[in-house]
Amino acid sequence: MTFENELLLAKEVARKAGDYLRTSDPVFSSILTDTRRDLKLAADMKSEEVILRMLRARSDYPILSEECGFDGRDDSGKDSRMWIVDPLDGTVNYSRNIPLCCVSIGLWENNKPILGAVYDLNTGDMYTGLVGAGAWCNEKDMHVSAINKRNNAILATGFPVNRDFVFDPLTRFVEAVANFKKIRLFGSAALSLAYLARSRVDVYMEEEIMLWDVAAGIAIVEAAGGCTVTKPSTRHQWARTVTAASTKTLLSSSTES
Repeated sequence: MTFENELLLAKEVARKAGDYLRTSDPVFSSILTDTRRDLKLAADMKSEEVILRMLRARSDYPILSEECGFDGRDDSGKDSRMWIVDPLDGTVNYSRNIPLCCVSIGLWENNKPILGAVYDLNTGDMYTGLVGAGAWCNEKDMHVSAINKRNNAILATGFPVNRDFVFDPLTRFVEAVANFKKIRLFGSAALSLAYLARSRVDVYMEEEIMLWDVAAGIAIVEAAGGCTVTKPSTRHQWARTVTAASTKTLLSSSTES
């Protein structure tokens, strides 16, 4: 299969949900849950409703989505081709009018990325990638950078809800990132990966990030010529530790940290 039709569908659905989120309806900012390190808005649910309705109407693939979990033929999603959806990545940014949030839709099979679409609802930029075929921003080719040394590389990272915040893990994290030229925390894993594919940053690292946050972005990075390593978590079924980089050399030095 070539998956061009699926990529077109992912783009259409991501844009529809993003444009819906960009409206000024005040109900979107209604807080559903507010825990110590997480926030859920009505916007998350309403965007997901749009996405699920469109995907179910035009595709038979199972769907893993942030709010509804796994919707498919079994309860694992482990060995099937499936859509992986984050209806609003960067919820806290969205709630504070920080213009770094997006809709993220990926298609994976057997734990490997096939394609991704990440729609920046503030700029209107559409990042897409089809592994083995190419990556694009607004239909223009994009590629990862050629930087292969940490002291020249910009790292994008974050502190997701599921990561361990006790002293020793945080100390190890600081040691691991200390040798990069610059460090950026955008508050959106999907946009961080899209920026890597577009050569805006050179490395992305995040521990215990949820799969729906990164599925589309990982596909886009690989489609843009980058390298990724995704490891399962013991803390949550769908959490992953992800490292992505512009070159194999940079990926190796980052994963060895």
